[in-house]
Amino acid sequence: MILSKLPKAIKMQLKLAVSIFLTLNLLILSGCQNTPKNGEPIKITLWHGINPPPNRDVFKTLTDKFNKTHPNIQVEPIYIGQPDQQLPKILTAIVGNAPPDLLWNVATIAGKLAELNAIQPLEKWLDKSPRKAEIYPSLFESMELGGHIWSIPLATNNTGIFYRPSLFKAAGITKVPQNWEQLKQVARSLTRDTNGDGRPDQHGIVLPLGKGEWTVFTWLPFMFSAGGELTAQTAQTPVLHIDNPGSLAALELWSDLLKEGSAILSAPERGYELDNFIAGKVAMQITGPWTLAQLQQSAIDYAVMPIPALKRPAAVVGGENLFLMKTSPERERAAREFLEYAIGEEFQTAWALGTGYLPINLKSRQSQTYQNFVEKNPVLRVFLEQMNSARSRPIISGYSRLSENLGRAIEATLLGRNPQDALKEAQERLTLTLDIAVK
Repeated sequence: MILSKLPKAIKMQLKLAVSIFLTLNLLILSGCQNTPKNGEPIKITLWHGINPPPNRDVFKTLTDKFNKTHPNIQVEPIYIGQPDQQLPKILTAIVGNAPPDLLWNVATIAGKLAELNAIQPLEKWLDKSPRKAEIYPSLFESMELGGHIWSIPLATNNTGIFYRPSLFKAAGITKVPQNWEQLKQVARSLTRDTNGDGRPDQHGIVLPLGKGEWTVFTWLPFMFSAGGELTAQTAQTPVLHIDNPGSLAALELWSDLLKEGSAILSAPERGYELDNFIAGKVAMQITGPWTLAQLQQSAIDYAVMPIPALKRPAAVVGGENLFLMKTSPERERAAREFLEYAIGEEFQTAWALGTGYLPINLKSRQSQTYQNFVEKNPVLRVFLEQMNSARSRPIISGYSRLSENLGRAIEATLLGRNPQDALKEAQERLTLTLDIAVK
């Protein structure tokens, strides 16, 4: 039968089936695990979403260096899109038995990959490696689940509050806020009508509107600082608690900043953009060290402060981890050699200097080369210090549902919903979705 004569619904189904078939075969062909012939190097693939492009160039240079010093192993880094775009490709490759050898992604995907039996635990290898003692202690929370280590960190960061010293000076502010009440006071003082039209054209802070992971990531330090926890371990499985006192306090803080008129909202799902901060329309913005290159190019004045505390100092670990996919013993051994290289001092120092990420290796952080870099970029000290109190997002299988519902509660609050009602509704929705998933 000629395709053009088929009903529209059937044509769409056929096109979808063909698309899935072609995608699966492409992945199988690109990731197939050919056994190398005697004397040939083992070629392993590493899927990643490193961005912006200059960071990819840094990673490619470091990978090329590994390949030159390990002629029996050749690592091929392949860009497959940003983390939120990768999951369908990863799942297709797993189902088609054609995974990459190594996967770069956020640590929170670990629970799902372990549940799918797609990754190898790493504790036996890491326990024998001298590199284990060199990893930031606070990063192990992003690596461990159920008694196993499922990934290793490639790079790390956290968020602070960047601010414009010139705007602070113009408002008569001499000290950065240390706690939440001071943050609100400073934000009020920085909200000003600078052109005399009777309306504020400069605000104290910009808050990220949206329900995506960026909003959750930048809000979580406030929840942890207020004593909140997202999980509680029971005898069988973790219980997820969106609706907790720390969550309520953090939502009320952001709500108060908006009600007082000292905060404005970003464009939806674009809370990472710095345009208003660079233009001087806002005096403070929550972001991280990856913005240093853009800020330096803008030639504005800037500094950074730790996240103001309520009950305790808090920060949330950012960055991505590397996962060892299940392939074959020979390929896995080769991939582990690259992992050893990636968490070592040499790689981590070069990566930190080239990208602005914080080194995950303690020797790298303490090296004279990196200390010289920090001297030239003193704002990094805030992020390095915050690593001592940084927390990781849960890496449980249900994290995506947790994040989605938490994000919806934050977004609803920013749009005027009562924080307590938003949390209650989000908790009920999360509980329902988890119950359905279990059934």
